[in-house]
Order: sequence, then structure tokens, then C-alpha cells
Amino acid sequence: MNNEQPRKARINIAFISQLIFLFLFLILFVTTEYRGKDEISIAINSFFRANPLVTASYLFAEKALTWLLLPGVLMIVFSAILGRFFCGWICPLGTIIDMATRKIRKKGPIRMLQGNVKYYLLLPLLFAALFNVNLAGILDPIAILVRALTFFLYPLLGYTVRSGWTGLYGLIGEKRDFIEPAYGFIRDYVLPFRETFYPLAFLSFGLFLFILFLERYESRNWCRNLCPLGALLGLLSKFSIFRRRPGKVCADCGQCADICPTSFDSEILKKEECILCMECEVKCRFHRVNFTLKRPKGAVAKEAPPVMERRVLLGGLASGFFLSRAFSFSSPSNQERLLRPPGAQNEAEFLKKCVRCGECMKVCLKSALYPDYHKAGLYGFFMPVLIPRLGYCEYNCNLCGQVCPTGAIPNQPLEKKKKNIIGAAAFDKNHCLPYAKKIDCIVCEEHCPIPEKAIRTEPVEMKNFEGKTVTVKQPYIVEDLCNGCGICEYVCPLEGKSAVEVYAKVKRKIKQ
Repeated sequence: MNNEQPRKARINIAFISQLIFLFLFLILFVTTEYRGKDEISIAINSFFRANPLVTASYLFAEKALTWLLLPGVLMIVFSAILGRFFCGWICPLGTIIDMATRKIRKKGPIRMLQGNVKYYLLLPLLFAALFNVNLAGILDPIAILVRALTFFLYPLLGYTVRSGWTGLYGLIGEKRDFIEPAYGFIRDYVLPFRETFYPLAFLSFGLFLFILFLERYESRNWCRNLCPLGALLGLLSKFSIFRRRPGKVCADCGQCADICPTSFDSEILKKEECILCMECEVKCRFHRVNFTLKRPKGAVAKEAPPVMERRVLLGGLASGFFLSRAFSFSSPSNQERLLRPPGAQNEAEFLKKCVRCGECMKVCLKSALYPDYHKAGLYGFFMPVLIPRLGYCEYNCNLCGQVCPTGAIPNQPLEKKKKNIIGAAAFDKNHCLPYAKKIDCIVCEEHCPIPEKAIRTEPVEMKNFEGKTVTVKQPYIVEDLCNGCGICEYVCPLEGKSAVEVYAKVKRKIKQ
């Protein structure tokens, strides 16, 4: 009979860490917004810069590293030493899953997801990056969460609160003013500064819901079976010297296997799956479980070597190659209107660096940036494109470069950013009023932000449709001055198709 006495439950510091990082994540998400200032000092890009999957895919695609991703390099090193602590201590999506899964009844594991599925997702992503096609952001868990918030939940929150405030006036009239200070605080510091509805919003939210839906089958289903970031950290954790003791469940208890959300295969702890949540240590009634840097005797011979199966590696390599070829195709007809954010001068470099987080779109002052779903083919999915008919690049704004986590949109001083060439405007003389209707219209010239005016007008004598000689101001574009900001297309008074449109230049460059 065991003489050990059950001990009281202790506080789980891993769970406290999860709550702290989730709170920090939400604070940074809300602060990554235009709040009346030209600078955003702290942003949610910190989570991407400390993300090992973002760092590894960037390194493979660029064949170089930027100092911006130094936190990600450190996270890789610490994961190789300590194990998969990012999943159990930091990942905000993992914390949300943990909070949700407790209220979801389980049906049992999905057999087809078990095994090496996560490696068949991770390796093609990494090898495709090696072939210059960086797709990691599509399945990165932080990017999935941020896109769901940015494209769907945050705009929905803003619309709901503002509509509720308006509706409240109809219910209680002037009495609403008593709570106006509270509403003002929420409006100025919590809500999005503008209401924008994005393409791919439902898809982004649906992917997030799918991850939560998987919790119907087993806890942390996404993390243990599908997450490519978790798979990468699992590979790194095989080198870890930080380990749980004992390495299997106790013969007279076995409670660990029921408590553990990820790691136990029958009675044996799978080291690469352990997210260091500390649940087994905290809830051990006999205080037998602990985590230590000391290697128990005989452990070397019992543990599997830190390598994966050859067929998985070769399969991932082949899949990565074919994936890179498949995602490289895009229709040439869509290229002429493919406009990237200011500073993204080289399309190939931009594609390799962009992590598809959506933050540039969130802070875009004039609602010019939206997630792409067809212009750049499959490769450009979720990446930002500028749609001038819906918004334009504000001449005195460089917020998108400030929040970009990888430098895909360079963070340039404002004066340098103003000289970036996004595209080139061109008139459709079959639609432009001075050309087609022979009447004056100078809206585009008036709004052109270039001090020297990239759009100018000249008086031209002509006969109108009634046969009278009239003088009409016809607009023309000074190509050497136009930066393709898109304001001319945005303000064109014609319904539907604009008379002036911005086209991508084959080779973007910076004006001297």
C-alpha cells in the first residue's frame, strides 16, 4: 500500500503565463490601430517576430535573416533547450483553445489526423520556402488568430457598439448622455477607428472556428495533430535537455494520462508533444512529477533519436517542390492592377517576406489595403493589395511600414515613403468627362497630394455636342511625378468604373 499522502493542488504558473500573454496579445492588437497619432510605438508584430515558424520560413525563402526576427531566433534556441514551452506558455491561440475545450464534450480522436499529418503540413511549407515560395503565414496559428480578429471580429465589434450607441438614443433619448464619457473612452481607445468590411472575412473566421470545432474530438486537437508551428517546436524539443520525471505514468495512479492535453501515448510520455503546461505536476496528488534539466540514468538508450522518418522527410521535400510550382502561377491579366503597399518595390521579395498577418490593412488610414484572393494567384492569398476605388494611400502616412513584422513593407521615414512608386495613373478618355462629355471636371487635379501636382489641366478649345465652340480643361498626368497613390481613382465622381485608374508598373522604383 502506498504511504504517500495526497497534497493540495498548487497554482499553475504556466496557466498564469498563458493569461498574461493572452492579455498582452489583446492589448497589442487594440493598440495596433490609428489613434490620432502618426506613430505606433508598440504593435502586435512582436508576436510574429518571436514566432519560430515565421523566422524559419523567412530564412528559407530569403536565404538571409533580418534583425527584426532576432526574437524568433532566440525562441528557436530556447525551444531546443527547454522544449515546446511556446505552445503551453505563450501561444494566444493555444490559450483560447484551452479556455474553450473545458466546455466541449469529447467524442474521441480522429484517426486520420493522428500520426505524421502535422509533419506533412510543416515540411511542404518549409521546403516550398526553400524554393522561394513562402506559404507559412496561411497556416501559422498566430496569423490565423490575428486575421480572424482583424477581418471579422474586430470590425463586427465596432459596428455592433456604434449601432448600439445610436439605437440607445432611440430608447432613452438625452439620458444617453450620462454614459457618454464611457462610450467616448471605448470609441477612442478600444474600437477600430473606422468601419471596414474585408474580403475573406468569413473564411478567416471560419478557419478559426474550425480549430475550435476540432476540440469536439480531443483536447488541443489542432496543436497535437495539425499545427505546423507546433510540429516545428516538437522537432526542436527532441533536442531539449528539459524533461519530465517520471517519463511514464505511475503504475498505481495513471492520472497524468487523463490530465495531459497532448503528450501521453498510452502510458509513455511523447517528449515532442509535451507543451510543458505543467498540469501533470500541479495536479499530481503525490507530488511525484517534476520537470528537470537532469537526465535520468538509462534515458539515452530508451529515447528515440531526434530525427524523423525518411519517408516523411522525402515526402515533405517532394510536396514542397510541387507546392511551390503550383502556387507560383498567376494570371498575367491580373498583374496590371496588382498594387502593393508603398515601399514594396520588388514583388518577388515582397512575396517571400509577407506573413499575411493583415496588420497593414488594419492600420491603413484611408481603407486602401485589402486581403488578396485572386490578383496574385494562390501565392498571394491573404496578402495586401491596394484597391484605389475603395481607398487610397494617404500621402502623409507610413503606418503600414511601422507595423509590418518582417519588413515586407519597409518602415521608412515619411519623406522617403512619399517618393515610393506604387503604380501609375492613366485616363480612360472614353469615360473621363472633359474628354467624353466635353465638360469641365477638375476633381482629380484638386485632390492630387503631390505638391507639384502629378495631374494637371490644360484649356482646350473644341466644339461640344451642340456645335458650339467651348473651352474645356482637359486633365493630363505628369508621369515623372505620379506615385500611384490612387486618390484620383478614389475621388473620380463617375459611378462604378473610374475614368482614371492606377496600374502597376512592371518595375517599381523610387523616385530620385
